[in-house]
Amino acid sequence: MMTYATCDDIDVRRNLQDDERNRCQALLEDAAVIIDAYNKKAPDEAKKLVSCSMVLRAMTDTGVPIGATQGSVSALGYSQSWSNSNGSSELYLTKIDKKILGAGNKIGFLNCFKAEES
Repeated sequence: MMTYATCDDIDVRRNLQDDERNRCQALLEDAAVIIDAYNKKAPDEAKKLVSCSMVLRAMTDTGVPIGATQGSVSALGYSQSWSNSNGSSELYLTKIDKKILGAGNKIGFLNCFKAEES
């Protein structure tokens, strides 16, 4: 399956363990599908950058979920809660990703019908 980045591109940004490479490859393939749904004609450099960003977000475990919009921690009661704008550990495009792909904040109209000739 086609990808716009490689596991080596991810490894440069975050050292991958040997057991993470299969997951990385699968996420890169999924990211390519999502990117193509937004703008298949985006430059290859943009697709590579966004692929890497998407996969790094999905694979990074900092204890605080990526994309968390609210958080709460307690001490002795062992309570912890997070609200996510996106699901945790899933692939998604941020606003900046969409702009990089050339699909953010664009409003347009496509005339799908050919004008009849007289």
